[in-house]
Amino acid sequence: MDSVYLETTFISYLVARPSRDLIVAAHQQITNEWWSQWRSGFDCYVSQMVIDEASAGDPEEVRKRSEIIGQLRALEATQEAEELTQALLARGIFPPKAAGDAAHIAIAAVNEIDFMLTWSCTHLANAQVMRRVSKVCEGHGYNMPLICTPEELMGGQDDV
Repeated sequence: MDSVYLETTFISYLVARPSRDLIVAAHQQITNEWWSQWRSGFDCYVSQMVIDEASAGDPEEVRKRSEIIGQLRALEATQEAEELTQALLARGIFPPKAAGDAAHIAIAAVNEIDFMLTWSCTHLANAQVMRRVSKVCEGHGYNMPLICTPEELMGGQDDV
């Protein structure tokens, strides 16, 4: 079974109050559809980084995010993941304020995760960023997880 790392934005969209913004509302609906219809086909993981990020903010929203996260296995942020994070940052792929995004990728790559689900299309699900990240990961002996939105990871299994 393929593995998937659920980045914090996925968890947040899954449990957030319905948005009045049409695009955000559509992302929430897609996220809920993936969770209810597709997650059983994957081994799903988070990391301590997701747990920490999801623990900030409105207490009721934190409770809902924690409830979901409690159902998932957490990957460790190993020394190897820290080294890969530093390599990604050293290449200037991520601005300093997005060091967490580099860490998400590094943790997933070191743990040989197949996919990363996110709604962060600025620093994660971004083709130009992914190409550069992939080169760094490969240079350190890791495969980068395929980083995508939930919509991109729905369907297609009948074609295999």
